[in-house]
Amino acid sequence: MGGGGAVREERQVALVKEKQEGGLQRWVRETNAELRKVTWPTREEALRLTYVVIGLSIAMGLLLGGADFILGSLYAFLVR
Repeated sequence: MGGGGAVREERQVALVKEKQEGGLQRWVRETNAELRKVTWPTREEALRLTYVVIGLSIAMGLLLGGADFILGSLYAFLVR
């Protein structure tokens, strides 16, 4: 009965050591396995989506800039 605790402690220490030593290697191996499952876009798809993002960013910038100008002008008119 008295020796069970020591064995249990040794096993826990071994598990912790195993996790510490193999953690990075296991993470790299699992990450590579997940990256192989990814369906990457073609060059044409990536370019098209890039243009969409740039276009929407410009449109939102113009919209927000216009709203800021109009509301700023209205505020200046009301404060006078």
